[in-house]
Parts: sequence; C-alpha cells; structure tokens
Amino acid sequence: MGLTARIRREWFIIGIGLVICAANIAPWVGVKGGPLRPEITITYVAVSTIFFNSGLSLRTEELASALMHVKLHLFVQTFTLVFFPVAIWILLKFLALTSINEWLLKGLQTVGCMPPPVSSAVILTKAVGGNEAAAIFNSAFGSFLGIVVTPLLLLVFLGSSSSVPFSSIFSQLFMTVVVPLLVGQVCRRFLKDWLERRKPPFGTVSSVVLLMIIYTTFCDTFSNPNIELDHLSLLLIVFIIFSIQLTFMFLTFVLSTRTLSGFSAADTVAILFCSTHKSLTLGIPMLKIVFEGYEHLSLISVPLLIYHPAQILLGSILVPTIKTWMTRTTQKQALKTTSLQPV
Repeated sequence: MGLTARIRREWFIIGIGLVICAANIAPWVGVKGGPLRPEITITYVAVSTIFFNSGLSLRTEELASALMHVKLHLFVQTFTLVFFPVAIWILLKFLALTSINEWLLKGLQTVGCMPPPVSSAVILTKAVGGNEAAAIFNSAFGSFLGIVVTPLLLLVFLGSSSSVPFSSIFSQLFMTVVVPLLVGQVCRRFLKDWLERRKPPFGTVSSVVLLMIIYTTFCDTFSNPNIELDHLSLLLIVFIIFSIQLTFMFLTFVLSTRTLSGFSAADTVAILFCSTHKSLTLGIPMLKIVFEGYEHLSLISVPLLIYHPAQILLGSILVPTIKTWMTRTTQKQALKTTSLQPV
C-alpha cells in the first residue's frame, strides 16, 4: 500500500494527532470565549450535527431481520453495559494503588461506560464474513441505549467528579442527542431514495465534526497551566488498554463458542467485535456534556481517544485469523449436519 493510500485510509487517526498538536500551538483559538466560541458551536451545533447525521444514516429497515435474535443481543448489551464497566471498576481498585495519573484512571472508567460503536464493529464483522445484521442491530441498539445508560453509568462510577447537575445533563442530552437523532430518522423517511442513490459521506462528516470537538477539548487542557501529564502514565494506559481488549475478546470468544451457547460461528464474530468495541463518536460528545467546564476533561478523554484506534488496529490484525477460524468451524458444522442426515 502506497503512502498516499495509507494516509487516505488512516486520515482520521492522523487528524487526531494534528488537532492535538494545533491545540498545543494555539490553545487560545478553541477555549471557551475564544474565536471559535465552543460553548455554542461545539456544545450545541457540533454535537447535534453528529447525532442528526447518525439518525439520517441509520438504516432502520436493516435492523428488522436481526430483531428476533434476542439471546445474542442480550449477551452483547449485558457484556458491554454491565460486565465491562463493573470489571474496569474492580481493576481500578488495584490500579489506584499505583502511581498512574488518577484522571487517566477515571478516563479508563469512562471507556467502560461507553456504548458499542456505530461503525467499526460492523465493518470488521463484515470483513470477516460474520453476522453483519446482528452487528448492525447491536451497534444501533447499543447507541440508543447508551444515550440513557452511559450518563447514568458515568454518574454512578464518577458521580463525585461531575460538576453538572443530573437534570441539566439529561435536558442537554435530550436536546443535543435524542432530538437530532429522531429528526434525522424522520428526515430519512422522506429522503430515503435520494440517500440510497447519492450515498452521502456520513462517516466523513461525523469524523470531521468529531475532530473539532477533540480540538477544543485539548485547547482547554493546554490553556490550563495546572494540568501536567507524565509520559510513564500514558505508556502504562496504552499497555492496559491493549491488555483489556485482548482479554475481553478472548473472554467473549470462550463464552460464545461453548456448546450450550447456541451461537453460530458468524454470531461469535459479531459478539466478539460488538461486545469489546467502544464508541468514540458517541463518547466524546457525552463526556463534553457530562463534564462540561471541568478542568480535567481532556485527561479523562485520553483513554477513549487511545481505545478507538487500538480497537481498529487490533481488529484489523485479527481479521485473517478469525476469518480462517470461522471458515473451518462453518465447514465442520456443515459436515456434521450432513453426516447426521438419514441416507
């Protein structure tokens, strides 16, 4: 793959690095009250744009076929929104005894509270040849659940950190997340044929807006002289994030491939990615709302910013291995079924 093609493919990850550098060079541009006016343009316009875009791009008709696979959905959502945050909370009890920056550890907890992503889990499931309909349903359903469940989880595990009243959080979430999402879905009904024909770049639009949010978040950090981040803490967090992902992928694989589970190999692939991936697109705007005005917001955001490229990198590396496993398992299952049929 050429350099230009690689840059085109990884532009979002490169973009994160560039906007963080830009925030470091001129933090005054994106701070509250600065030329960009992030208290209006980001808090309301940018966040609303992301969720309107999600509502407009979400193919609700595709989810109907996967709706009845209740056992799989229950597994994914329970693992993502119950087991994951609780397991991280237990892990943090031990990590709190180390010298790792406490705000990065709080950021790890926020990662655990996030819903599954709208895109990466679906893309990787499709690449392997797994149950794409189930992946689409769980990503979409998890995103809807996350609107209510994620802020609740953040308040349960990090309640003392939040300086925003509970009612204020949910009223802002409703206006900037729920309403744009529903408006997007309503608009899709009228624009469906045009959208199918033109295929607008929904993912690119959300990614560009997300880069703006990340930029202003880090402008706040670099304009605050009291915040310091040691490089050892950052390296340890990167190692912990990769370890968590590999451990949880192995755990979901073991649980979903048991004979009693009743899941097919294609189901396991969807479970593997949907249960262990976390949404940056939903996560960063939610953190921005829940921890608005909080001086350590950017440090809390760092683990989620690391988790996103890490899950894509790990998933991409494992695609050939998982694809080989799924092909073999499906063939064995087909041979078994054939041998059991009466002659």
